[in-house]
Amino acid sequence: MKTIIVPVDFSKHSENAFKVAAKIAREQDAELVAVHMMGMHEANLNSEGDTMEGVFYIKLTQKRFAEFLDVDYLEGLTVHTTVKNYKNFNEIEDVAHDYKADLIVMGSHGSSGLQELFVGSNTEKVVRSSKIPVLVIKGDGSFSVKKAVFACDFKTESLASFKKAMTFFNSLDLEVKLVYINQPGEHYKSTKQIDQRILDFVVHLTEFDLIPEDVVIYADYSVEQGIFNYAEKVNADMIAIPTHGRRGLSHFFTGSLGEDIVNHSKLPVLTVRISDYSFAKA
Repeated sequence: MKTIIVPVDFSKHSENAFKVAAKIAREQDAELVAVHMMGMHEANLNSEGDTMEGVFYIKLTQKRFAEFLDVDYLEGLTVHTTVKNYKNFNEIEDVAHDYKADLIVMGSHGSSGLQELFVGSNTEKVVRSSKIPVLVIKGDGSFSVKKAVFACDFKTESLASFKKAMTFFNSLDLEVKLVYINQPGEHYKSTKQIDQRILDFVVHLTEFDLIPEDVVIYADYSVEQGIFNYAEKVNADMIAIPTHGRRGLSHFFTGSLGEDIVNHSKLPVLTVRISDYSFAKA
């Protein structure tokens, strides 16, 4: 892992995310990229009459960066800064491409009800659009993580995301618990059906020391609740899930369930895109 991006809005939540990113960067000998996304109308940046307003906001952001980054926990780390104007927040993908980034770390306090339309919107946009893993941080940014739960449907389309997640876990030397959530109704599967799916999945992972018995089959009334209950049962410090990016979340996480997990989880959540993207070599 060489480069970590942190979207910064100068709030306490982005500060918490930066603390976590700094800790990971120090352990991985990686560089940090702080990016501030300005939601300004293009006219304020392009038209001659309003150019000065755009320049003012950019200089103000640079000043706030200088104050925001003047902290002890960044001492000795390489930190780049950039300012981007955005229309839908997916422009963060351009920053990731330019810097050849391996990970995005974002802060979020979670939300429920109508607040999700506002508080969680930018985080969800990044989770949906990002081709690289996104780590969503909750709490104060202490990030004492020793054990992670990776919840998956164990279809072969999730193999690439599984490998990316395992690369991340291994880089942090985390213990990993694999779980399949079996729920009642149309998504219910017999033990025999699940065992066969897991076997078909594991045989493609010869580079990892895994056997089908490493996957726990956990029954609950919903996938979301099953993930939270299992994570609590094993005292996990992090939850990881695969996503389909712009095409919506993995079929395993139907509807808005993936966003609900990101919003409602008290633990950090790692989302990993189902695609042919791979981590840059450490």
